[in-house]
Amino acid sequence: MSNPQGDRRRYSKMSDIEKMIGGDYAQLTNTNIRSFGWKGVTVTVKDRVSQQPKTILQDVNGVVKAGELLALMGPSGSGKSTLLNVLAHRVSSLNASVKAAIYINGAPANPRTFRKISAYVEQEDALVGSLTVRETLNFAARLSLPSNVSKLERIQRIEALITAFGLQGQANTLIGTPIRKGISGGQKRRVSVAAQLITSPKLLFLDEPTSGLDSAASFEVISFVKDIAKKHNLIVISSIHQPSTSTFAMFDKLLLLSQGGTAYSGPVSEVQPYFDACGFPIPLYMNPAEFIIDFVNTDFARDRSEVDQQLNMVHSSWHKSRLATATVTELTDEMARGSMETDYNAETYEKTANAWSIQTALVHRSFIKSYRDIIAYGIRIAMYMGLAIMMGTIWLRLRPEQSNIQSFINAIFFGGAFMSFMAVAYIPAFLEDRALFMKERANGLYGPTSFIIANFITGIPYLFIISMLFSIVAYWLSNFRPTAQAFFTWVMWLFLDLIAAESLVVLISSMVPIFVVALAATAFANGLWMCTGGFMVSPQALNPFWRYVFHYIDYQSYVFQGMMVNEFGSRNYTCAAANNELGCNCLYDTDLASQCLIDGNGVLSGYGYKKGETGKWVGILLGIVLGYRVLGWLVLYWRRS
Repeated sequence: MSNPQGDRRRYSKMSDIEKMIGGDYAQLTNTNIRSFGWKGVTVTVKDRVSQQPKTILQDVNGVVKAGELLALMGPSGSGKSTLLNVLAHRVSSLNASVKAAIYINGAPANPRTFRKISAYVEQEDALVGSLTVRETLNFAARLSLPSNVSKLERIQRIEALITAFGLQGQANTLIGTPIRKGISGGQKRRVSVAAQLITSPKLLFLDEPTSGLDSAASFEVISFVKDIAKKHNLIVISSIHQPSTSTFAMFDKLLLLSQGGTAYSGPVSEVQPYFDACGFPIPLYMNPAEFIIDFVNTDFARDRSEVDQQLNMVHSSWHKSRLATATVTELTDEMARGSMETDYNAETYEKTANAWSIQTALVHRSFIKSYRDIIAYGIRIAMYMGLAIMMGTIWLRLRPEQSNIQSFINAIFFGGAFMSFMAVAYIPAFLEDRALFMKERANGLYGPTSFIIANFITGIPYLFIISMLFSIVAYWLSNFRPTAQAFFTWVMWLFLDLIAAESLVVLISSMVPIFVVALAATAFANGLWMCTGGFMVSPQALNPFWRYVFHYIDYQSYVFQGMMVNEFGSRNYTCAAANNELGCNCLYDTDLASQCLIDGNGVLSGYGYKKGETGKWVGILLGIVLGYRVLGWLVLYWRRS
């Protein structure tokens, strides 16, 4: 039986959402951006071999009105992705010389406020697979909406977009990870677009939104985008590669590029008449998009001279055409009209979230990702527990005897060095987080400071849990100094060791964001720290170059020193001979030799270690951790890809 009261509440809620979608409350509808145009876009780069300038785009013009969808098309290498980046003010990532005049409502676009009115959807979905659809939109809102947007309004915007994009049935479904199936590819693309619409942009840039989708899913994605654009008067510019006939027909305008030049720019409805008039008729029952892409594609030409002649004719026909003149005239009229109107940039209200909101959202999202995604820490915890059982059973119940002193030292080295070495397992999770950061940074959401802080905070509790679990098993099985103070000191050193090791992973993976290379570089660095840490060769005997250049900045050396002092600084070891008549045969000469005992401080003196310097070593180790994180921040600050 239905619940009338519940139905009334549900319909009332839906009514509010539907009202918000179409009204000013959610600010989804564009009311002040009339047109977006560009003139004389030219991009050149230096050829890596000849060092000669190479033209990527040459004198490209265009204009799009509010409520229109423009398709950027062309064969691979035609310059469509470059043009999209230029129009979206992402020229910093191009490493090229750019000449372009970009206009909004006929007035020059202000780069400082451009991001506030625009959004960019990457070709690859920048989504966290361990979040649900609703959580994804919620975090997108928390990272981008200003503080004056209330929690209720944020929730309403999220529900409005879920409804508008037909995602009600998947709202609480995970996006999907390699080991947990989630929503479909087409639904992921819709979530990506919806996440960018959370800030109510007036201009939407889409980079290959149908890449990797079949024709049905592609039609579905473009159909939803078109509905949103028409309903809310948005301007949508999308690069797209060879759409189906039905998908192509949904676009209002087409800008066709070939070898960096314009082959066609105008309404989609005039594509066929235009090419017919130019003497290149589109065959009956053939997909127009497929024909024109193949027509201007030179990659697989057998007769190069014939194709070049054909392309020259296409470009020449375009420049002489009525549509080329109409585009320039329309843009000129907009510029003349814009000079007489109030600047759209007069709307200067804050459009970004504050630093505290961004930081808390990033930490919250990272925690959710880390405990749901088994790859981040779950596998590492299992791996470290296996390592603890192996270590504890190999060095099982060592007695405090002279014959076991070297075994204790070996166990200390193994516990610190190999725990540090196994931090390489964090590389895949960090590279995934870094890729997401790069995409969100390009969209102007936050910078490397917030990312590094969130990454550090998220790792602390997990690394402490790993240190504690490992120590509970390995420390007591191996029979290290059996006091609570000694145990927790061991845990402290292991915890700092893991923090330093993970900070090293962050630094190296930021420098070389390629899994195999980062893995090799991290393994090499850990091998270096093992060799110079003081176990393989005592610090006094270490070659001066390795000692002064690497030993004193080796975090493993301070962990090893700290664990050695923790074990030997307050413990004695028996050294009675097998035959009591021969007396004691102590390998370390200490004050307790007459009692057939070895003072552990005698072992420490052989390595040059002294008690009472734990605070200094902890301070140096924290300084090394800070150094790694600062260097990682600098790398992320300067790298844009």
